[in-house]
Amino acid sequence: MDQAYRLRDIVKNKNSQDLEAASKKINTRVITITSGKGGVGKTNFAINLAIQMSRYNKRVLIIDADFGLANIEVLLGKTPTYTFADMLQGKKEIQEIITDGPMGIKFISGGSGLVEMANLSERQIVSIIDNFQYIDQIADIILLDTGAGISRTVINFIRAANEAIIITTPEPTAVTDAYALLKAANENQQEGTDFGVVVNRVDDIREGAEIYERLSKVSEKFLNKQLSCLGYIPNDINLKKSVKRQEPVSISFPNSVSARSIDNIGIKMLNMEHEKKKIPDNIISFMRRLVGSSGS
Repeated sequence: MDQAYRLRDIVKNKNSQDLEAASKKINTRVITITSGKGGVGKTNFAINLAIQMSRYNKRVLIIDADFGLANIEVLLGKTPTYTFADMLQGKKEIQEIITDGPMGIKFISGGSGLVEMANLSERQIVSIIDNFQYIDQIADIILLDTGAGISRTVINFIRAANEAIIITTPEPTAVTDAYALLKAANENQQEGTDFGVVVNRVDDIREGAEIYERLSKVSEKFLNKQLSCLGYIPNDINLKKSVKRQEPVSISFPNSVSARSIDNIGIKMLNMEHEKKKIPDNIISFMRRLVGSSGS
């Protein structure tokens, strides 16, 4: 039996009744935030989205899956004591690898741990599932900040989540790479993930709308995939200032155009939560899909 089938069987059989009962009680949203190209402001957006959602009484946890770059901790000016790898190696429990951020948000530094999902022992897989049940108890929304590009790891993260946000900019290569990511993620997928688009660093709303329409039309025509427009974030000098301060713009300059734009996107996403009548998701369901896809 190959690795994929072994992993799926372990996850499927591990406390299946308990997991199914938990799934019915918990409605934790797992949202992957990704981009086809690096340097488009993905991690900055993830942090500020988390802060804005927390202002509406949502408990938000960010999982940093951009391996080796540690962008979240740099942008927040915080150094985690432990990472996902420490839990994977059995050194720490999940409660010990969660770092507190501003405005009540929390984050987990991925390190190299998540990329090793395909090479886990049965004991490690069972331990991960047991540990991740804790996250469903402490978070309403989980934002998974992936690396950029179309690596198998990034694609697996996207496919494992019910929702994904693609960040792009008006730069032609960023738009082209965003479409390439959509194409790779939707290959051999029947229903798949719901995709929302955020266009960052726009000169005005019209430019953002044009970029979204271009990406939406080619996606629908060639991939038979509909995208939703989540919003546009203007070029903002305050955002650059906040990065230098290692403080989110939503805190440094809460009334800036970028902070207000991200707030509007957060409100739109929270409203979508009530509009969509999908089966409730949670981190356990996500991990079950991720482990299965990582072994294929």
